[in-house]
Amino acid sequence: MLKQKLSQKTKLSQTLRSWLPILQANIEELKENLEEFTQDNPFVSIKEKIITQDKKNKNFYDSFYKNSISDTIEATSIGKKSVYELLDEQILPPLFPTKRSQDIAYKIIECLNNEGYFEYDKEILKDYKEDEVQKIRQRFKFLEPVGVGAVDYKEAFEFALENEELDDELYDFCIMLVRNFENIKEYVKSPLYKKALSFIKKITIPPFIEYFDDSTQITPDIYIYRDDNEIRVRINDEYYPEISLETDSMDHEFLNSYIKEAKNLVDALEMRKATLYKIGLMIVEYQYDFFLGKDIKPMRLQDLAQDLQRNASTISRAIANKYIACERGIIPLKNFFSVALDEDGETSNAAIKEYISALIKNENKKKPLSDEKLLSLAQKEFSNIQIGRRTIAKYRQQLKIANSSERKKLYELL
Repeated sequence: MLKQKLSQKTKLSQTLRSWLPILQANIEELKENLEEFTQDNPFVSIKEKIITQDKKNKNFYDSFYKNSISDTIEATSIGKKSVYELLDEQILPPLFPTKRSQDIAYKIIECLNNEGYFEYDKEILKDYKEDEVQKIRQRFKFLEPVGVGAVDYKEAFEFALENEELDDELYDFCIMLVRNFENIKEYVKSPLYKKALSFIKKITIPPFIEYFDDSTQITPDIYIYRDDNEIRVRINDEYYPEISLETDSMDHEFLNSYIKEAKNLVDALEMRKATLYKIGLMIVEYQYDFFLGKDIKPMRLQDLAQDLQRNASTISRAIANKYIACERGIIPLKNFFSVALDEDGETSNAAIKEYISALIKNENKKKPLSDEKLLSLAQKEFSNIQIGRRTIAKYRQQLKIANSSERKKLYELL
């Protein structure tokens, strides 16, 4: 009996060793992650699952998008070249002549935020001196998309102007305008103003703006959809790779360890599916009203971990870089975990951020909403909680939205 328990425990621990990194990987990295476990196993192969695309037998991914979200979203866009692939292809001589300069450039790409701006990350760049990194970063002004690698919108304009064929006087004036956007109206009477502004208006920023739509084409891990007035959960296993064992009918004792390794991987993959499925079910239970069109409610990671009888850090790994597809769009799993702001636990910071974002999206471009005005409107909308101007400013910054005066200057350039 003891021997049997020890055997079960050993099997579980071997599966868990595979399961945790497989759980953490997003669906697009899954095949690569599985292959790392089979490098020393000549009998195991990881293959992409063949997905039927014919009209009679559409895969669930296609039919879900075409029937439930939008005809404009194409499932086949998963294979489309990303902006990061475009950047990787440009890390070549003569701009980056040495391996070290190329390595630093790749690290800089890792530090780009979703707008294409550079955010210094000490952990990612720990092996390099800051001045060396900055020297290599300056070469990004010659890469596409224009402005990539800049620290903010002003430097992005400067990067772009570097590539324009301007005489020295006009170039210097353009740079001065960019650096003084806050006081741009002071230069209206300058004879170079209109010409400079015409060049600046041609520049498209943020750098990744043309790639923003790609964020809606992420492969989701979980589908949440309505069927016969019921909300259902489904794992997107049609994009899971297949694990196959090819022993050519050999039956030797030395194969046992390889076969066991393959079975552990299969078990780990099934555990990933089961865990994500349970997370999907719990999110539906906690956030049922959200899928009917209401706001996200506060939901703590610890509560979900307790319900699933897992460690909170394990659940944190499970939701990282993963998405749910539902009638309201594609949503990062982490968005469902918010901090409650009111005593009843009915309002979350996510709801307030969403409200602020919507207000700014629909604001009068000639008179952008100040933080004070946003605060006033938020206090009326969420009368059950206390919100301060600092909180509004913090949420606006987290949403990567400029303040009202900066937005006004940017609107004038559109």
